[in-house]
Amino acid sequence: MTIEVVLQQTRADCNAYLATLLDQRDAEAAHLNRAMHYALVLGGKRIRPFLTLQIGRLCGAPEELLWRAAAALECIHAYSLVHDDLPAMDNDVLRRGQPTCHIAFDEATAILAGDALQALAFELLSKADAAVAANQQLAMIQCLAVASGDQGMCGGQALDLAATGQQLNEQQLQQVHQHKTGALIRAAAQLGVLAGSQSAQPYFQQFDQFAAALGLAFQVQDDILDVIGNTETLGKTQGSDAAAAKATYVQLLGLAGAQAKVSELHQKALHALATIPYNTEILEQFADYLLTRDH
Repeated sequence: MTIEVVLQQTRADCNAYLATLLDQRDAEAAHLNRAMHYALVLGGKRIRPFLTLQIGRLCGAPEELLWRAAAALECIHAYSLVHDDLPAMDNDVLRRGQPTCHIAFDEATAILAGDALQALAFELLSKADAAVAANQQLAMIQCLAVASGDQGMCGGQALDLAATGQQLNEQQLQQVHQHKTGALIRAAAQLGVLAGSQSAQPYFQQFDQFAAALGLAFQVQDDILDVIGNTETLGKTQGSDAAAAKATYVQLLGLAGAQAKVSELHQKALHALATIPYNTEILEQFADYLLTRDH
């Protein structure tokens, strides 16, 4: 089975899980529930759930716990995109090939949908589960909280906003992206290991190193695609980073330099996997696919 087929199946399964999750909730405010569904279920590569599910399975994690963790990650990711697209932040009108949430609904509803999705993430991870040790569950909750807040994604978004129109050096740009994009990708891997058996815990650092290199390379590739991609394929406005005066790896290193950076990080990711005594072929194929994509 090719990596494309596995990813396609994961996307379909993830979308079905997320849709069912929201459909089964009491919709106290139906308009809000529709906005949450719109932000969470429509589109998305589902790379974070893919990492959690695949790494968690390698580490012997219970399937239901993995799906709750994967869904929690997507809730955080979706909320961040909804807020990131708002007029006060990036002011984007297109996301995943669809009007952004505040365009499809309205600004106030989009803000509330993001807030509700963030809360839902921690509701999912904190659900009582006799099959999971309390300290294991707490470690997973803390992992996602740290990755989502000022030490992770939100901190990266703040650095990104502050950098608009500024000339950053490579270290500063890396700091932005290690937090804004990389934190949740690392959390995806970390949650998979934390959900696993005790025998898998010694490999936490290696899986984390893999995800850290992959996450940064993913962002560099995004910067490249913002220059050489097209709006229809990307599902978002091509050239939006340049239009918003965002600091990017292409601006800093040039197109060839950014492409070389992706290659260097790709090798780091593969090296980390090579030190893990599990069959990590699917993760190697995933890294290859993700870092040579055109969207």
